[in-house]
Amino acid sequence: MNNSLLGIPVGVPSMDEALSRALSAIDRKVPQIVFSCAMAHSINTAQKDREFREALIDSDMVVTDGAGVALMGRLVGLDLGERIAGEQFFLALMRALSERGRGRIFFFGSTDRVLELIRKRFAQEFPELEVCGTLAPPLWPWPEDTDQRMIREIRETQPDVLWIGLGAPKQEKWAYRNRHALGTPLIGSIGAVFDYFAGTNPPPPGWVRRFGLETLYRFIREPRRLWRRVFISNSQFVTNVLLTHFLHMRR
Repeated sequence: MNNSLLGIPVGVPSMDEALSRALSAIDRKVPQIVFSCAMAHSINTAQKDREFREALIDSDMVVTDGAGVALMGRLVGLDLGERIAGEQFFLALMRALSERGRGRIFFFGSTDRVLELIRKRFAQEFPELEVCGTLAPPLWPWPEDTDQRMIREIRETQPDVLWIGLGAPKQEKWAYRNRHALGTPLIGSIGAVFDYFAGTNPPPPGWVRRFGLETLYRFIREPRRLWRRVFISNSQFVTNVLLTHFLHMRR
């Protein structure tokens, strides 16, 4: 696959491939897997934030999540694989582990209220799996001793999967800094999926996703929070991709 978009390796051929790699890591057939999602805003941010850029490059799977990433990939002739939203991967992996009848899951991020709602829904939908721990961290950045305490707490529960919901780029940076200390087979940065699953901020309807209108849908709901992302960051992303592509063609 030719899948480097602004220097970030993006794309997994299919959901089946993503699940296979994740389950192999959980079975310890392959080394640890770190999962991240690529959206226009995150790739654009990574051009200015060196550690975030390194975190995405270091990730073992960076899936094509946002519609803008998929569209620009097609436009410049890149093979970015199947479009896989973070929520889709989360649900697909939990169902796959449920079919096996086992799995230890840790949720790190968000708030105590959201985590409690996640626990309740998780127990109903995935009774075969165990939520071995949840942890709502203090406001970022937190002290080093707090960081080490939280890492120890996660390690001691020995999860098969650690889901991180700190929001980008904090979650990817934290996974990048601590992946080896954590030792968890699969670490997934899935941000808004915590609120989606808890029901505190429902995901866009299916038809919105089919037409690739998630960004517009979220902007209509939260214009004050998202206007910079929609009108500035995403525009910069499009410009950067086109300029990089045409400069490469001229060479």
